[in-house]
Amino acid sequence: MEFSELIKTATVENVLLSCAGLPAVKGTLCITSHHLLLSSCPGGDGQAGTVELWLLIRNVDAVEKRLANSSGTITLRCKDLKVLQLEIPGMEECLNIASSIEVRFWVGSEPGPSHARVQRLAGESGRLQWLEAPPILWGSPSSGCPPSLAPQAMLRSSQPLTGPNRKRCREDETLLGTVLDEGERGFIIDTRSAQAAKQARMTGGGTEPKSSYPQWRRLHRPLERGRPLQESFIKLVDACNDTAINMDRWLNRLESCRWLSHVKAALSTACLAAQCMDREEANVLVHGAEGTDTTLLVTALAQVILDPSCRTLVGFQGLLEREWIEAGHPFHLRCARSAYSHARLKQEAPLFLLFLDCVWQLSRQFPFSLEFSECLLLTLFDNAYASAYGTFLCNNEKERCLCKVKENTHSLWAWLNQPGERKKYLNPLYLPNALVIWPSVEPQSIQLWQGLFFRWIRSSQYLDEAWAEIQRKVGSGLVQQINKKHQNWVCVCHLENNDWLLRFQPVQGQT
Repeated sequence: MEFSELIKTATVENVLLSCAGLPAVKGTLCITSHHLLLSSCPGGDGQAGTVELWLLIRNVDAVEKRLANSSGTITLRCKDLKVLQLEIPGMEECLNIASSIEVRFWVGSEPGPSHARVQRLAGESGRLQWLEAPPILWGSPSSGCPPSLAPQAMLRSSQPLTGPNRKRCREDETLLGTVLDEGERGFIIDTRSAQAAKQARMTGGGTEPKSSYPQWRRLHRPLERGRPLQESFIKLVDACNDTAINMDRWLNRLESCRWLSHVKAALSTACLAAQCMDREEANVLVHGAEGTDTTLLVTALAQVILDPSCRTLVGFQGLLEREWIEAGHPFHLRCARSAYSHARLKQEAPLFLLFLDCVWQLSRQFPFSLEFSECLLLTLFDNAYASAYGTFLCNNEKERCLCKVKENTHSLWAWLNQPGERKKYLNPLYLPNALVIWPSVEPQSIQLWQGLFFRWIRSSQYLDEAWAEIQRKVGSGLVQQINKKHQNWVCVCHLENNDWLLRFQPVQGQT
């Protein structure tokens, strides 16, 4: 049965659409197999005052309905954190529209094929995956040594399968041994706690025994990756939507949700990996359990910190492609639901959102060093959870091949890189910076990403005006002149005497 056959009411007139921060709009609502469409002026696209809503049904995270007299209200809570309210005349029409949306978004979020492991090392206790795509060759900029002459490799993998009997895998030991020259030492950064790694041994996993990997030093830096991270996300969004609370209670709720603690932990671990390479000139192996969640978070962030090419628009897209998509982050499972869903599936976790938040923290502390803007990060968040493109579909490359994603869908990157679109995502303050960018992870340096979490709650008028003023100054060449003096400084825009001013202050920890 086609989904279109399940639509009992396809069109409803005089529907009132309400959204926080925007004026209410009355128009005609249409429902298709993939979109909700509302037009305030159904007679013609060119008429003045026309307002149109195109809502991808896959973007709906929860549907709430309320009936009263001869009408009803449907509240749509979306995966991009937007909340829409539709007042629909006619009780039957309201129920029909609500049921059609519910059927469609549940069908669209059914689990895909099971995640299959594609690569195995020889031996039954080998790692499930060895993900190297590709290792970073890094030379310290401070030493002036090019990467080709001072190569350090950053590797990532899943856990070794030592099990309760402490089995060995000679091939794995040899493989890691070949990474290091005689007398060299490497670091293994395990994103699990020591206790979690010990428990994993009872179910077949484990860690690298010191006796079998004598040149490697293991460091545990535990990062949340499952239900606790999802609950933290839910609590934060709930607190941001509660506009009636006072400041003290808001700060208490912000602290109790622990989202900023997760951001700090992720940045700290990425900095550790980067320091091992840049300052210790050592090779680094990062792993957790499966190697498709926190492992990717750390290696991707470390590359943004270390490698200036990953801080360009095209380079960042390439980073996402190899570190998240090709490496098998299960987007379909992790992003099946956002913060509003009443379902609580154990596979969900906003790991990719946490990565984007950490990159936003970098962009705030180093406003000249990233070529792309916050707009790109917001677009990536939206598309990871619900997209008209195929870039983030499925859980791994095998599933994408089976579903012929590349043949049957369009790429988000192709859309973003169109000349007319590309300029929307560029940072007007960007000046190429060949140095490593070391972020501060002090509590006062980690801030809430208001551009995301308050995007649909309060107006961004003043911030938009600030960026418009920056664009104007860029056109005059003023900002490029300032950039040369203030590389690694924070640019703060503020309103003074009805005029926008740019104030520069050094990032904490920078000289």
